Amino acid sequence: MAVDYAVIVLYMAGMLAMGWWGMRRAKSKSEFLVAGRRLGPFMYSGTMAAIVLGGASTIGGVGLGYKYGLSGAWMVFTIGLGLLALSIFFSARIARLKVYTVSEMLDLRYGGKAGVISGVVMWAYTLMLAVTSTIAYASIFDVLFDLNRTAAIILGGSIVVAYSTLGGMWSITLTDMVQFVVKTIGVLLLLLPIAVVKAGGFSGMKESLPASYFDWMGIGGETIFTYVLIYTFGMLIGQDIWQRVFTARSDKVAKHGGTVAGTYCLAYALAGAVIGTAAKVLYPNLGNPDDAFATIVKDALPMGVRGLVLAAALAAVMSTSSGALIASATVANNDIWSRLRGKAGAKGGEEHDEVKGNRTFILIMGIAVIVIATRLSSVLEGLTVAYDLLVGGLLVPILGGLLWKRGTAQGALSAVVVGGLTVIALMWKFGILANEPVYYGLLASLATYVIVSLATPATDEAVLANWRERLAGRGSDADNPEASGLVTVPARS
Repeated sequence: MAVDYAVIVLYMAGMLAMGWWGMRRAKSKSEFLVAGRRLGPFMYSGTMAAIVLGGASTIGGVGLGYKYGLSGAWMVFTIGLGLLALSIFFSARIARLKVYTVSEMLDLRYGGKAGVISGVVMWAYTLMLAVTSTIAYASIFDVLFDLNRTAAIILGGSIVVAYSTLGGMWSITLTDMVQFVVKTIGVLLLLLPIAVVKAGGFSGMKESLPASYFDWMGIGGETIFTYVLIYTFGMLIGQDIWQRVFTARSDKVAKHGGTVAGTYCLAYALAGAVIGTAAKVLYPNLGNPDDAFATIVKDALPMGVRGLVLAAALAAVMSTSSGALIASATVANNDIWSRLRGKAGAKGGEEHDEVKGNRTFILIMGIAVIVIATRLSSVLEGLTVAYDLLVGGLLVPILGGLLWKRGTAQGALSAVVVGGLTVIALMWKFGILANEPVYYGLLASLATYVIVSLATPATDEAVLANWRERLAGRGSDADNPEASGLVTVPARS
């Protein structure tokens, strides 16, 4: 294992070095939070694919393949579909808005009245996403160094917090590109073919497993529908995803680069399911399907290759964890804390203070994430809470604002509150992992949004005019506080 250890240690040291390099480049709020909105197609595609394909997509995707066969690809497949839909239909408009957060977009659309409440919901989602990603370090470092759960979480989490705090989005982008390459080589080019060969090829796998393992609907229609509802729609509205859209240097980069990343996700989904299916042939009696990834890596791969593939798993976890962490800190600072202090935008000449403030919030959120991760036992429950709150509370106001002119601030706020409370109440009644919370939460949010919007005065035409200008890319950049569009315009009586 000495060579494997060396590969992992060098990888982690490289992550920290890139954090230090990013610190030298992130000199303004724009550079720190959205990489100066300067990413080209190659870097944009790589970093977007890296953030959406995390530990759940890698370790969890292989686990689903172990349990269900090829239909286990559906979870990650719906993530890819969501990224494709976002890129093709919405990303160009989102990139042209020149904002930093989803809540700022809601303020632009509805007239500066939706920020704090929507920010709290988005913050809860990004925080739980960061927590669940951080928990995944435990399984990886247990295989690598035989560390106990708490020590593994602290070690992995500290590395991510360090490079994210130092360089912000520039550090995260650079590390994501490395992680994207490592995942591609480790999972697609090495583990996938080796696993298939070890399992006797596709013909051998079919002879050894029931026919249901090769049925694309084997996981169940209701499960697939739930995945679409949670993950496909979740990709459309998450702060962690939108913050990457904001890094594109143009709307064309956002559209085409995101389409490439979404297509890559579809291939990654299939690869994970095939690897899991091969693991079922090789190790048919594993107690936990999520152990399939670590088991096949540890037992089936040669020295050195094993280290690289474990680095790929570590890369997958780190990319999602760092993206969720900076998203959580950005929302906490810009949408909640600054607004509660009465400072909705930066003041002129305080760019360096803005960087310091956002860096401080990343450090605070990072410590909180590590502490919560050491206390939370179920990754699946945490991830379900995060996505149910996101989709049930914010999907309707966000897509409604983009697609329906008649939607109002009162309708949006009511939809956030009713949808979120419905999700929480039904989780209490049916259980966290039940499907009912997101189903009925989304329906309650939609009904509330439409009814309240039609019952209240239409959004002021000045607000809508400013919104249309920003959507067309003719508005001012969000770095200019006086033209950010976050000034409240009274609704017409």
